[in-house]
Amino acid sequence: MTPHIVIIGGGFGGLSAARALRHADVRVTLIDRRNHHVFQPLLYQVATATLSPGDIAAPIRWILRSIKNVRVLLANATRIDVAAKRIEVSDGDSIDYDWLIIATGSKHAYFGHNDWEPNAPGLKTLEDAIAIRRRILLAFERAEREEDTRRQGQLLTFVIVGGGPTGVELAGTLAEIARQTLRDEFRTIDTTRARILLVEAGPTILQTFPENLRNAARASLVRLGIEVREGMAVTGVDSHGVMVGSERVDAGTVLWAAGVAASSVVKTLGVPVDRAGRVIVEPDLSIPGHSEVFVAGDAAAAMNDGKLLPGVAQTAMQGARHAAKNILRRLQGQPTTPFIYRDLGNMAIIGRRAAISDLGWLRLSGVTAWFAWLFLHIFMLIGFRSRVVVLFQWAMAYFTFQRGARLITGDSKTTKF
Repeated sequence: MTPHIVIIGGGFGGLSAARALRHADVRVTLIDRRNHHVFQPLLYQVATATLSPGDIAAPIRWILRSIKNVRVLLANATRIDVAAKRIEVSDGDSIDYDWLIIATGSKHAYFGHNDWEPNAPGLKTLEDAIAIRRRILLAFERAEREEDTRRQGQLLTFVIVGGGPTGVELAGTLAEIARQTLRDEFRTIDTTRARILLVEAGPTILQTFPENLRNAARASLVRLGIEVREGMAVTGVDSHGVMVGSERVDAGTVLWAAGVAASSVVKTLGVPVDRAGRVIVEPDLSIPGHSEVFVAGDAAAAMNDGKLLPGVAQTAMQGARHAAKNILRRLQGQPTTPFIYRDLGNMAIIGRRAAISDLGWLRLSGVTAWFAWLFLHIFMLIGFRSRVVVLFQWAMAYFTFQRGARLITGDSKTTKF
């Protein structure tokens, strides 16, 4: 009987695993709770009204349409029974497997303060991005009709918690919206006076980058008028602002980019996990006691040279491909091989003509890094249409300072300030 390999997750890792199995004599089933793949590195551009959701997402079935041994199922995996080799899904159905690759990614983590989430949304899905876009744009709209100057100042204060690439990119783009895009559109408020705070609990923003690039990024943020608070933890969040250490900051919009945790389904495997809920995997990415189950990407606590691998797209892609190849090795009667991560570099964009890039052998900042960032992200986008549309939208934003997706959608009554 043809071996059945199930992949949970249609993100970077899951798609990479499916493609690695395209020529193998196996049956592959990829399941995901959504029917689309999202290019997560550009989610913040949907949240800040530069791109539309369809520009950075594509149906999983369409992406894998040419791989004939792959079946795609829309299902939400809730429990994995490793003894029975069975996956239970939310509608009560189940899916059996011979081999399993788990690439379910991560979710927001609030360090034990889940009550903060309604007032400080994170950015992991298209739904998150659209909700954040609504919050940001409504803040300006409500400030325009607010007569109380104190309340107006609160509405025009934005706090971003977390100084990693997502936080830095959100802060930089938000500053450009306030200083450029909206400055001539309101009559009561001066959007250029919006206050934007980037708060990082660690000693520095962008901790995974070399010091000279961190310094360049920090200088770019300050030029944009962003207040950078490093070594200061957020100790409280409510509907009217945050506590930064012992300081109260009244803010109309708080965005969370500080912590992540592995998806909850991996806890049902019954194997050790770390503090972030990631599975402590074997060197070949299999789980202890069940060599037919592999975990890759954000869901895995994988080590390389004694260091925990970063939760980025390239880790997920490389790990999932390696897991797929190890399964094929096992099917051929060969031993598995340990996963060796190849660091292809790291990038972050701060704003217009400002970015940093650490490629290991080459470090860039400023305009050169900005062009490198643009090229890489256009290259990685799935589908010819997506590349053309995104390139056009970026060109329009660059030359006109306008964002083409400034639509307030959804029920604005649910937005809290």
